[in-house]
Amino acid sequence: MAAKTILMLVGDYAEDYETMVPFQTLLAIGHVVHAVCPGKVAGDRVATAIHDFEGDQTYSEKRGHNFTLNASFETVSADSYDALVIPGGRAPEYLRLNPAVLALVREFDAAGKPIAAVCHGAQLLAAAGVLKGRRVSAYPACRPEVELAGGEYADIAIDDAVTEGNLITAPAWPAHPAWMSRFIAALGTRIEL
Repeated sequence: MAAKTILMLVGDYAEDYETMVPFQTLLAIGHVVHAVCPGKVAGDRVATAIHDFEGDQTYSEKRGHNFTLNASFETVSADSYDALVIPGGRAPEYLRLNPAVLALVREFDAAGKPIAAVCHGAQLLAAAGVLKGRRVSAYPACRPEVELAGGEYADIAIDDAVTEGNLITAPAWPAHPAWMSRFIAALGTRIEL
């Protein structure tokens, strides 16, 4: 299997599990993952937040780990990557205000490259205008944004995922096994035991 080069868009208070688990999973199976954040360079860190489901009306939020970036946003180009990963958490909320981030998401989508977005990652997809007529999942509180962007919200179990063309989406980190499995398949990765 040829290793793929994958871009991960993160920012301060990206969800901890939705950042660390995909990053480490993709590295463990032999892919190259570049984690970037606008306004930061390789070696800088982003703070993460842990979103948990503890029986309240919405998730709780706790401070997570520091996550070290290994590439610089200003030097990335969609042409240099095979796929894109967008973790959830608070980061997509403000990253979607950055025109360069939105342009990058559109470039990946226009090229038909796999895009894996989880939880609030759908906020970036909606703001980039790539959801029209497509069925995607997200954290339930993002449903209005998905629908206002012309997408069909997939109301699925919290541990499930949806593939629609090049988009692989899931509602939250409990879906990692399903979400990563679908993304790995979209990359053409074969794992033999």
